[in-house]
Amino acid sequence: MSDLAYIAAELQARGKTVTCAESCTGGLLAAALTELPGSSAFFDRGFITYSDKAKQQVLNVNANTLRHYGAVSEETVREMALGALIATKNDFALSISGIAGPDGGSDDKPVGTVWFGFATKQRIWAKQHHFSGSRSQVREQAVQYALAILAHYLKTTPA
Repeated sequence: MSDLAYIAAELQARGKTVTCAESCTGGLLAAALTELPGSSAFFDRGFITYSDKAKQQVLNVNANTLRHYGAVSEETVREMALGALIATKNDFALSISGIAGPDGGSDDKPVGTVWFGFATKQRIWAKQHHFSGSRSQVREQAVQYALAILAHYLKTTPA
């Protein structure tokens, strides 16, 4: 069973909901989460906050966080996930912010650097991963990685 099929079945069985806050993936995670029929049982909205301004206005990411750490950072994805969770009152929130390329990278944050946030009502996690390939490959790998984070949580946490 794919991560997506497992996530859909498990969220429906548990009666839980998920939202997402995306930057570099531009809605691809929301598209993946709604790919299967019946997804409205566990997904009703997501946020595409590509600009810093959108992150601040829609998800309440602190301007100081963005200024000090940047959009592609642990601190920002934590605030994105929390903002999405609060806005939707869902059970889980995934956030993604990264540098898909081909430009925009730096020595500290090369192209392919992506940060992921995951929030529940009890805790917020963040993880960084580096992907390689074209812009579209980095974005697709980021979506699959975010789905794997949620699948892993559901597999390792009792209902």
